[in-house]
Amino acid sequence: MTLGFYPGCSLKGSSREYAESVLAVANAFDIQIREITDWNCCGATAAHNMNRELSFSLPARILSLAEKQGLQEIVVPCAACYSRLTVTKHELAKDPVLKNAVTEANGLDYSGAVEVLNIIQMLNKYVTPNLESHVVRQFDHKVACYYGCYLIRPHEILKFDREEDPQSMDELMLKAGATPIDWAFKTECCGAGLSVSRTASVGRLSGKIIGDAKDRGAEVMIVACPMCHSNLDMRRNSINEYLGEKVDIPVLYITQALGLAIGLERKVLGLQRHFVNVTV
Repeated sequence: MTLGFYPGCSLKGSSREYAESVLAVANAFDIQIREITDWNCCGATAAHNMNRELSFSLPARILSLAEKQGLQEIVVPCAACYSRLTVTKHELAKDPVLKNAVTEANGLDYSGAVEVLNIIQMLNKYVTPNLESHVVRQFDHKVACYYGCYLIRPHEILKFDREEDPQSMDELMLKAGATPIDWAFKTECCGAGLSVSRTASVGRLSGKIIGDAKDRGAEVMIVACPMCHSNLDMRRNSINEYLGEKVDIPVLYITQALGLAIGLERKVLGLQRHFVNVTV
C-alpha cells in the first residue's frame, strides 16, 4: 500500500531537512510515499483565529484531495498540521451543517475516510517492527524527547500518547540505542508562532526547555515538530541570552536520529542545515 504524504508549508521551506529525513527513512524501510497533489496550507496557526469555516475548509480540502487520489492513510510530519487535520476530521464528523458548508466551499467530495498519522504513529506502524534489525550504529546518547503542544493536544480528540508524560518518542529512541532522560519540560510550549514577533518570549520559553534538558544531562534534543525545531535551534542566541550561558545541545528530528542509527548519510538527513552544529 502507498502511504500519502502531506508535507505542509514548513517542510517545503524552513524545515526541508525534516522532509528529507522522513523520505530517507521511509525509503530505507521500503515504505512507498506519495505526496498529495495540489495540497494547500492547512491554516495553522492563524486561520482558526480568524474564520471558523475557513479554518476547517483548508484542512478538509487536503483530506478530500487525498480521498480523490485514492490514499487511505496520510502521514503528516508537522505536529501543527497533524493537529489541524485531525481536529477537522473530528469536527466535521459531528457537525453535518459544518461539513456541508465546507464541502460546498471546496467543491470536493469528503467522506472522512482517510486516516491521518503523525510521524510517531507512522514510525510505530511501519518502522518499529524492523527497526532494531536495521540499527548499525547505536544512538548512544542521553536524549531529551520534546513533544511540545500540538503532538498530543487536544488529548480528547487526538488520543495520542499520555497527555502530561508521553512516552512514544522515548520508546523509539530506546530501540535506537539512546538513553531518554526523565525531565520536566517535555510538553511545555516553546513559544510556537511568536518566533518573529516576540523573539525574547521565545528565548525565555525555549530557554527553560533547553535549560532543564541540560541540567538533567541531555546531550541531544529530539523533536517531531518544525516549529519546535525552529525555536529551539534557530533562536539559540536568544535562548543563551536568557540562560546567561552558551548551550550547544543540538536539536534533531526523530527521523534524523533514527536515520543516523540505521547508517544513513548525514547530508541525506539534512543535518548540515541546522543552526546549532550537530556533532553526534
